[in-house]
Amino acid sequence: MSILHNFILKFNIIHKKFLFKKKYYSFSGVDVIIENIFRHKNNGVYIDVGCQHPIKNNNTYLLFKKGWNGLNIDLDKDNIDLFNVARPNDQNINVAISNKIGETDLYFYHKKSPINTIDKKTSDYQKAPISEIKKIKTDTLTNIIKNSKYKNSKIDLLSVDVEGHEREVLEGFDFSIFRPDVIVIEYLDLSAKKIEVKNLNIDNLFKTDLYKFLTSKNYILANYIYSDLIFINKEFKD
Repeated sequence: MSILHNFILKFNIIHKKFLFKKKYYSFSGVDVIIENIFRHKNNGVYIDVGCQHPIKNNNTYLLFKKGWNGLNIDLDKDNIDLFNVARPNDQNINVAISNKIGETDLYFYHKKSPINTIDKKTSDYQKAPISEIKKIKTDTLTNIIKNSKYKNSKIDLLSVDVEGHEREVLEGFDFSIFRPDVIVIEYLDLSAKKIEVKNLNIDNLFKTDLYKFLTSKNYILANYIYSDLIFINKEFKD
């Protein structure tokens, strides 16, 4: 990494720290709810899939400030470069997460775009023009964790925000080995006029494979705000 590039990354982090100095940092404010759930835990472990930016619209930055650490994963290398500057003690990995190890299409809009996705249906929903379709490697979340420094750690929080590919991420996650206390996951209701706003049809959610999958793993829907759903392990004790 060049000196100039490193300076630009550090400036980005410092700028966001001052610009977004507030009570919550996630898009919806879901991080305040999560922090309250873990209000008695000061040194937990998070896994953030689709971490995007280390501060802005990030679900784990509030916990990071509290003393937590964890594994941050994103398919955009520029985002991971930012994490390596802002959270050097975390493990930050540039890879696309899915339900198998292989190769897939990335519907790419631009660098650091929050709507870059490997889910074609979600990409087709977007009105923004695709810049290009790239071939990228995929891996499973289980495989990534097993080869990380957190392979023997208790995972307290799993956050998944991958623009419509959330179910596939969960399919590649071994719940018999890793059982997070809390899962916060994005649900994009493509039947809505606008996604990620206050028009989520909760009745539609209960019919989705995503909801059925997590409830089958002994999780309950505890809360939701905008498109962020909070599932809690039934065995979790505060």
